[in-house]
Amino acid sequence: MSKRTPIALVTGFDPFGGEATNPSQQIAQALHGQHIAGHRVVGAILPTQFGASLPTLHALLRTHRPVLVLALGQAGGRAGISLERVAINLIDARIADNAGAQPVDVRIVDNAPNAYFSTLPIKAMLARLHAAGIPAALSQTAGTFVCNQVFFALMHALRRRRARGGFVHVPYSPEQATRHAGAPGMPLATMIQALRLSLETALATTGDEHYAAGSLD
Repeated sequence: MSKRTPIALVTGFDPFGGEATNPSQQIAQALHGQHIAGHRVVGAILPTQFGASLPTLHALLRTHRPVLVLALGQAGGRAGISLERVAINLIDARIADNAGAQPVDVRIVDNAPNAYFSTLPIKAMLARLHAAGIPAALSQTAGTFVCNQVFFALMHALRRRRARGGFVHVPYSPEQATRHAGAPGMPLATMIQALRLSLETALATTGDEHYAAGSLD
C-alpha cells in the first residue's frame, strides 16, 4: 500500500461586507492541488457566517486529516500580510455576517480557554516574507469577527491532534483598495507568493514544540 501524501489545508472565506471578491478565497483556490515541501495542498472556502463556518471547518478536518492548517481571512485597511499570534474565545461582531447574524459578547467555545496561540513558526515565516521583500508583520489580534472565530475553533480542534495550525490575514487587492479611498492594497500575485512561502517555511519546520496548542486561561 502506498504511503498517503500528507495534506496541508488552506482555507479562505467567501466575499463579505459588500465586496465582490475576497483575496483569501482566491489564494486558497490558487494553491489548491499544489505540492509544497512534500505535502499536497487542499484549498477550501468557508462561509463568512458564524453559524456555518465551524461545521464546514470541522468537516474539512475530518475528511482530509491535515498535518497543517493555514486559515486565511481578509483585514481591509492593513498594509501587508498579518501573521496572527493569538485567537481569543470571543465573538463581538461590529457588522453582520453574510447571514445577517451579529452576535455580541458571545464565547466561541464554552468551558474552553480564553485564548490559544498559533502553533505555526510565525517568526520564521515573517523572516521569509521580509527576505522576499513582501510587506508583513506579526499581529496580536485577529479581531472578534468570523476570522477569529475560525482561528479559535481551529486551535481548539487541533489541541489534541498531532497537527499544527494558525491564521493569516491578507489586505485588500488593488481593485478593492480603489473603492476604499486611502486604503492600502497588495497585488493578488504577491499575496499568493506570500502564502506559498509561508507554507514552505511552516512545512519545513518540525519539532514537537510546534504541536502544543498553548492556551491562556
